[in-house]
Amino acid sequence: MAGRREEIEAERAEAARRALAGSSAAELIGHSNLAQTGADAEANPEERADSAEIWGRRVGRGLGYLAVVVLLIYLAVTYAFV
Repeated sequence: MAGRREEIEAERAEAARRALAGSSAAELIGHSNLAQTGADAEANPEERADSAEIWGRRVGRGLGYLAVVVLLIYLAVTYAFV
């Protein structure tokens, strides 16, 4: 049982090392997520994210932005115009 746990931890550590080695500050700042996804797909075709995951992430982020805007409007109307 402990041997399998060590194997899983080693696989996670290796995946983290690969992710850190493949990224740099220039990639993380100033580049769009779409461009990064395209670069990742070209670099590792066997590790491509499926379209449901990509669209789920886009929808979730869009709903998050919408929730922030609605909250700001609600707070402005409730407290700024008293």
